[in-house]
Amino acid sequence: MRLRLRIRGIVQGVGFRPFIYRIAAENGLSGYVRNRGDAGVEILIEGGEVSIRRFMRDLKVKKPPLARIYEIITEHLEGEPQHERFEIYRSTGESELSGSVIPPDVSICEECLRELRDPGDPRHDYFFITCTNCGPRYTIIEKLPYDRENTTMRDFPMCSFCRDEYSNPLNRRFHAQTVACPKCGPRAYLTTRGGEPVDCGDPIREAGRLLSEGSVIAIKGYGGFHLASSTLLEEPLIRLRRAKHRRQKPFAVMARSIEAVETFAEVTPKERELLKSYMRPIVLLRKSDDYYLSDMISPGLHNVGVMLPYTGLHYMLFDDVGDPAFVMTSGNPPNQPIIKEDSEALRRLSRTVDYFLLHNRRIAHRCDDSVVRVHMDKQALIRRSRGYAPSPVILKEKIRRCVLGLGGELNNTACILLRDKAFISQHIGDVENIETRDFLEQASRHLIRLTNSEVEVVACDLHPKFTTTNLAKHLADIMGCQIFQVQHHHAHIASLMAEHDVEEMIGICCDGYGYGLDGEAWGGEILFCTRESVGFKRVGHLQKQPLVGGDLATRFPLRFAAGVLYGHADVDDWLMRHADVFPHGEAEVNVILNQLGRKRSIQTTSCGRILDAAAAILGVCYERTYEGEPAMKLESSAMRGRDVLKLNPALDGDVLETTSLILEVFENREKLRTEDLALSTHLYLARGLAMLAVEKADELGVGAVGFSGGVAYNEIIVSEIRRAVESSGLSFFVNEAVPPGDGGLSFGQAVVAGLHHH
Repeated sequence: MRLRLRIRGIVQGVGFRPFIYRIAAENGLSGYVRNRGDAGVEILIEGGEVSIRRFMRDLKVKKPPLARIYEIITEHLEGEPQHERFEIYRSTGESELSGSVIPPDVSICEECLRELRDPGDPRHDYFFITCTNCGPRYTIIEKLPYDRENTTMRDFPMCSFCRDEYSNPLNRRFHAQTVACPKCGPRAYLTTRGGEPVDCGDPIREAGRLLSEGSVIAIKGYGGFHLASSTLLEEPLIRLRRAKHRRQKPFAVMARSIEAVETFAEVTPKERELLKSYMRPIVLLRKSDDYYLSDMISPGLHNVGVMLPYTGLHYMLFDDVGDPAFVMTSGNPPNQPIIKEDSEALRRLSRTVDYFLLHNRRIAHRCDDSVVRVHMDKQALIRRSRGYAPSPVILKEKIRRCVLGLGGELNNTACILLRDKAFISQHIGDVENIETRDFLEQASRHLIRLTNSEVEVVACDLHPKFTTTNLAKHLADIMGCQIFQVQHHHAHIASLMAEHDVEEMIGICCDGYGYGLDGEAWGGEILFCTRESVGFKRVGHLQKQPLVGGDLATRFPLRFAAGVLYGHADVDDWLMRHADVFPHGEAEVNVILNQLGRKRSIQTTSCGRILDAAAAILGVCYERTYEGEPAMKLESSAMRGRDVLKLNPALDGDVLETTSLILEVFENREKLRTEDLALSTHLYLARGLAMLAVEKADELGVGAVGFSGGVAYNEIIVSEIRRAVESSGLSFFVNEAVPPGDGGLSFGQAVVAGLHHH
């Protein structure tokens, strides 16, 4: 019997060919296996029917840990066997199948870590130790198939020891394209901020000692540069904040071990599982009562972002020091993509850092760390990047057209939707400038090449002036395909429906801003969405409130609070007493009062803005210095509160009234505890939104309610909406496979555009 198998999936760079070789040999079969140029694998097997059946079972049951099989295309061949034994053939550039993909970068495996620590092993203390089960993939590959000459490892010819392991089918480094050792592989070195080499025998452990003593160091990793410092000393943190223009935004930390994490944070079993998973994301953990790291790491927040080491280099940094953790934040200038080139790092970071810890392997594609939050044992991805991208999200139905989704303006990602797979790019960032726009275009093109796709529709946001909307037009022109615009909140709910395979849903979508069908600023919406008509109907929303000074009201939330309160409370004196909060003091307050009197502001239904207003009234946060800051600080305050106001949500038809809520907070701000008023604010909004959604679900006969958008990261609001919805006998859904925030928009857009053109 002779069979040709073509396999689609994550089957290159995961030890798949040596695995096929082994199971073919074990079952006494002849033939060959080889990589293809479309990221798939081709297998020819010859032998008895029983042996081939056993081989097919082993193929599915015993596959390598990182491999994913999406599809096996089987072809029966005529004629006599033509192979005496089973062999691994050279890769072919042929590509007919689309939809296979290279695996993401994964953390060092236990076996490599053991060898790293073994003084008798040839790779003892080698910082770039990897095998077919671990190490970088996505960030080193330049083109397919995944062979060493198509990666940035081609600059390092193998020594005889590495070549022997690479050529031995029974070795776990057989055809491991990243194989290297101290003799032939990349090397690490330490330089001053001016790029002068520092003469030391052990640059990595020396860097660890310098960090512990208070130096700031730029460390080149797999997907770009980190800026690292002590977590216990104030001075380096003050310098880091100044350099990154991050007065308040939290920094992530890398802890030496799970035991070290437990000395300063609470860790649930699910959080522990994520911290130790091969994706190694940053996990947001609740600070413990005896939290002792510097308050400057995540000021005003109840949680801290923590990851564990994911490369040999990271483990070695901690070897000669007692520090529980180091700060590890992305090495990028404000609003720019993470830096990946040594020359750019030296040019742009030399004023910020004292030293550079570099290595001489090129980074093909930049890739930030992923960020996850766990709530009620479910994960909410805040940033889906290293460890996850470009692994696809698998849909339950096949979409007939290939779609490229370009996302929104903030926390951007791109997405290729091909049949039943959604391949989402690494985190791109805020598309506010030419550098990030170019990064988005490069990442999109790379994804198209990796998946061997022919794009037929480009999807983007409805906003006419977004950079991503213009990029969509540009790419659609070049590729000769259609452009399809999707309303922001519809894309959020569509991502939720596709992820959970729901036919129709009442979607609660809350965030800071999305361009509405009426051209207004939406952000607290109840939508009725159906897959069949691919449309949506806005069936409820938060009360419209004035956005005094437009974008300025999002930066200085007292402006928004004054807009809500105007005509209901005496805001003149109150604003004057807070004049020092505004850049132009009393003169600015007079302008605000003048605008309020003329009632000429644009209106918004944004839920994020209501949370910001409460944060400003309570003195929790007067200026937003990073995305979501006032709302995040309000949530941290509410975590310690009790519901003192016990307000019943006021509904005016399909609108949840918010003026009375803000008025209650304002009038009680000096009588009641800040934490209690913060909690009451959360519960009012959550209960009101749930009430509206349940009412609409009953009216329309819909069994599912979902919650998406940036506010869906808020633990208090999610759990309160969940409780209310489920106690009404309805199913409740939140995003788990893609971010509920804007990092999931490209996926939602692609789904809507794909179904629309079905």
